[in-house]
Amino acid sequence: MTRGIFRHTKWIAAGALAACVAAATPAAAATTPTVSCTSAKAGLADKLKRDITSALANRSGTVAVGLYDRTTKTTCTLRSSAAYDSASVVKVTVLATLLWDAKKHNRYLTDTENTLAKAMITKSDNDATSKLWRQLGLTKIKGFLSAAGMTQTKPGANNYWGLTQITVTDEQKLLKLVTATNTVLSDNARAYILKLMGQVISSQRWGTPYGAGSGIAWHVKNGWLQRSTHGWRVHSVGTFTGGGHDYMITVLTHGNSTMNYGITTIQGVSKVIHRDLAAS
Repeated sequence: MTRGIFRHTKWIAAGALAACVAAATPAAAATTPTVSCTSAKAGLADKLKRDITSALANRSGTVAVGLYDRTTKTTCTLRSSAAYDSASVVKVTVLATLLWDAKKHNRYLTDTENTLAKAMITKSDNDATSKLWRQLGLTKIKGFLSAAGMTQTKPGANNYWGLTQITVTDEQKLLKLVTATNTVLSDNARAYILKLMGQVISSQRWGTPYGAGSGIAWHVKNGWLQRSTHGWRVHSVGTFTGGGHDYMITVLTHGNSTMNYGITTIQGVSKVIHRDLAAS
C-alpha cells in the first residue's frame, strides 16, 4: 500500500472518527453462519458456496459477503444483516443522497459539489465528505435511506459519518439502485456515481475488483478504519459488467490484525466469485 493510504488511514484512526468509541458492534451469533447461495444457473450456487467458504476457511476476523448477478439470478450471502462501522464505504451513500436531493429540487450539482463529490469518491477524501455530510444533514440522509429501502443503515451521530452502521443487505440494495433504472436515482445520477467509482485512484483499486477478467468493467469504493475494538474494519463494494454478467459484490470485515490482512481476505473471496461467474 502507498504511504498516502496510510496517512489517510492514520487520520481516520487518530482523528474525529476515533473519538466515538462506543459505536454499535455486531452481536455474537449463537452459531457460525454459513454461506447461502441460490442461482437459476445449474450448479453455480453450489460451486460459489463451496468456493467462498473455502476462501474464508483459514481467515480470522468476522466477514460478511453479498453477491448478486442479474444475468444468472444468482445471490450469495453471509452475515447479511450483521452491522459494521462503515468507514469510507458510506461515501457512496453520501453521494447518492446528494444526487437524490438535487433531483427532488430539480437542480444540478454546483461546481463546488462536483469538486467535493469527485474528491470524496476517487480519492476517499475525508474533508470533502465531512462538508457534504454537514450540508445534507441527518434529515436528508435518513430520507434517502428510507426511499432506498436501506432500513438497516444507521447514520453516524455527531457528524461521525465513518461510524455509520451498514450491512451487506443494504449495501447490495444501494448497488442495485446504482446499476439499474429505478425511481430513487435518475439515470444521470446513476451514471455519475458509476463514473466516479470507475475513476478511483490506482492505490485504492484493491478489494472486490481483484480477479476480475480484463473484459470486465469495474466500479469500486473501499473503506478502512482501525479502532480499539474489533481491530481493523476493511470493506469493499463493487459493481461489474462484462463477460455476459452484470453483478455486484459487497465484502465487509472487521477483527483484522492489519489493513492488509483485511484486504487479502476480501480479495480471496472476490477472486473465486469472479472466476466462478466467468466460467458459468
